Amino acid sequence: MGSSHQQLSEKHILGLGSEMSLVRADESDPRLWLQNAPVCPALAVHHIAHTGVMRAGPRFAVVRIWQSGTYFFHTRSGVGRVLIDGRWQLCPPGHCCLLPPHMLNAFESAEERWEFAWVRYKEPPHLQPILSASSPVLQKFNGEPFQHAVRGLLAEFEGADSPAHPPQWVELIHSAVLRFSDPWRGDERLRALWQKVEQELDSPWTVPMLARTACLSREHLRRLCQQELGRSPMQHVTWLRMRRATELLSRTNDTIAAIASEVGYDNPFAFSNTFTKWIGWRPSHHRNPGGAGAGSQPS
Repeated sequence: MGSSHQQLSEKHILGLGSEMSLVRADESDPRLWLQNAPVCPALAVHHIAHTGVMRAGPRFAVVRIWQSGTYFFHTRSGVGRVLIDGRWQLCPPGHCCLLPPHMLNAFESAEERWEFAWVRYKEPPHLQPILSASSPVLQKFNGEPFQHAVRGLLAEFEGADSPAHPPQWVELIHSAVLRFSDPWRGDERLRALWQKVEQELDSPWTVPMLARTACLSREHLRRLCQQELGRSPMQHVTWLRMRRATELLSRTNDTIAAIASEVGYDNPFAFSNTFTKWIGWRPSHHRNPGGAGAGSQPS
């Protein structure tokens, strides 16, 4: 099931019999697979680079060694595999996946056919990504409104010289992603907890500390996290720490030891080992993507 994540290299393989429909915000990206896509300037309002529908055939695979923007997709049929928390996980029908920027993103078809709709953001450096501290990465979710919005936007550009309603479709696409990225609307205790953890990643968090902060029992906290985020409370703490670390490695010249301390690791070696397990290579390689063996630039 999938390749070892430490052996991955940059790739974009459409696979046998794959079909792709998409629109893009502008013509700035020179990659060949984007060249014939219609241009929809309305996407730029929400910093969306491109969106579309993929009907993937066997051997479809995409690996971005250093993904520069947030990526969201919803599986409509078939099954895909996605690399999350350092391991390959299945994304079956009715599931959505939200992949953060500044990290290795990899996904591939797990069956003969895999159909999904996607949206790829390209947030400028000064803008926070749409992911929050409480955002799930892979979870069951009603993505049909998202599917319909993407397909509606694509339909606007099929044979039309001047599409009439792109901004409305774009708003629907973006709002669907926001609904997935903000699951804690009904429980402010959880939202407050993960916001506090994100602000204090250098604190020595434990499950009892998390439970006390959220005013929940340890078992209730564990159950809620597994249900809504697909991981344990401490796994989510690690996820937040690794996500912050990738941002700091990408955007600052701070030493690895300083970054380790900022995200809660007194021992840089322990930080480096955890980073390697979750991200796919050592922190020094993340700062220089070519050093990971990919020879690629951010995409």
